[in-house]
Amino acid sequence: MADAEQDPKPATDNPYAQHYVVKKGDTLSKIAEEFYGDKMLYTKIFEANTDVLKDPDRIRPGQKLRIP
Repeated sequence: MADAEQDPKPATDNPYAQHYVVKKGDTLSKIAEEFYGDKMLYTKIFEANTDVLKDPDRIRPGQKLRIP
């Protein structure tokens, strides 16, 4: 079980993951507030999308993000 917790890659085939398409004016904090009720949980979204995001402050409209 400890190995699974250290897996740096997010599960892309998780049937329970939601997706969100970034709109103009969005930030990861705003998206986290919408989905989790806590803007500080933006890191969860960033970590689940490191394959498409390199910087949590640089998201673009039209990007499809996994919401764990």
